[in-house]
Amino acid sequence: MKILIVGLGVIGGSYAMALKAAGYEEIYGIDNNLETLRKSEDLRIIKKGYVGGKEIIKESDLIIISLYPRLVKNFIEENKNLFKEGSIITDATGIKGHFIDDILNILPSKVDFIFGHPMAGREKRGIDYASKEVFKGANYLITVTDRNKEENIKLLEKIIYEMGFKRIKRISPNYHDKMIAFTSQLPHAIAVALVNSDEEGRDTGSFIGDSYRDLTRIANINEELWSELFFSNKNNLLESLDNFLIEINNLKKSLLEDDEEYLKELFIKSSKRREKL
Repeated sequence: MKILIVGLGVIGGSYAMALKAAGYEEIYGIDNNLETLRKSEDLRIIKKGYVGGKEIIKESDLIIISLYPRLVKNFIEENKNLFKEGSIITDATGIKGHFIDDILNILPSKVDFIFGHPMAGREKRGIDYASKEVFKGANYLITVTDRNKEENIKLLEKIIYEMGFKRIKRISPNYHDKMIAFTSQLPHAIAVALVNSDEEGRDTGSFIGDSYRDLTRIANINEELWSELFFSNKNNLLESLDNFLIEINNLKKSLLEDDEEYLKELFIKSSKRREKL
């Protein structure tokens, strides 16, 4: 099987490393950064790298697109006549409903695009921070469409498990985006707000423990990618933010009213919910 990874940043590079560790040898890469391609070849996680790559696109059985959402559609549009008949394409983007229909309308009928989302990542950018370990024990989401063939989904699932993922869930585009607004985008919004709410000039670093460190790790954020993700899923994220603000105000209310019992109820509720996760 010839596997092509489009975009060898931290996630695309991690895909290459995990696939290599799983025993796949025919791995190729496309990236517009020559230094990234050189590093990927030197690490032997890809057999060969390309800037354009039209020749390897024609030969690839599985194409993994690890690009910003808007660039996924561009890649499909530019190469729609090059994809190998019977090939599988998947992606790693954090939103789905915003562009699925557009891509399916462009895609040739004999190519199967199975929309995917690895629930794993790193706050750093670039191939230097890629690691196969990032996928170990992680969740993976597959957004199923009417055009997907069951045998192709099962083949992709087999590869996903071989890469180290622990659980795969099949979902609809709308449900994907609603849940991701809560489990991914809202935490990033909270982390950003928490760090930005600090008083300017304080020696906060000397007072940091595990709780602050864990909560703010993802505040080191890729502004280009996450701006696109937030706006592309705006309505779902706004709903999650509204629900979060209700709970923040409940905490605030218990303090303003000196209601210790209510505060304890909120703590007990969160503890029970966390244990169920």
